Amino acid sequence: QLQLVESGGGLVQPGGSLRLSCAASGFTLDYYTIGWFRQAPGKEREAVSCISSAGNSRNYADSVKGRFTISKDNAKHTVYLQMNSLKPEDTAVYYCAAMLSVGWGPGCDRAYEYWGQGTQVTVSS
Repeated sequence: QLQLVESGGGLVQPGGSLRLSCAASGFTLDYYTIGWFRQAPGKEREAVSCISSAGNSRNYADSVKGRFTISKDNAKHTVYLQMNSLKPEDTAVYYCAAMLSVGWGPGCDRAYEYWGQGTQVTVSS
């Protein structure tokens, strides 16, 4: 069974850091583009960041540029989202998603095939 499992969420104070993980089981990430998304209560889901299958191309939403870093370890079948300088407006459920790579371009809105169950990130003092 093909699955993505997120972990690493939690409660953190403004200015703090968290590292989210997205682990794949049942398939290898070598040929997959991975995206991170988030959805806050009452808001639409938005793309946060994405990384190419080879891990050499990345896109970020303007709201997280310079604060978040996406990385990929194909050997561990895991994608990470390092989140620094967190703000209350980063509070949301964060999801990772995967799709077979068909090339690279701007943005992160693509036809993802697999989704994780999400992990809650709360930024509050």
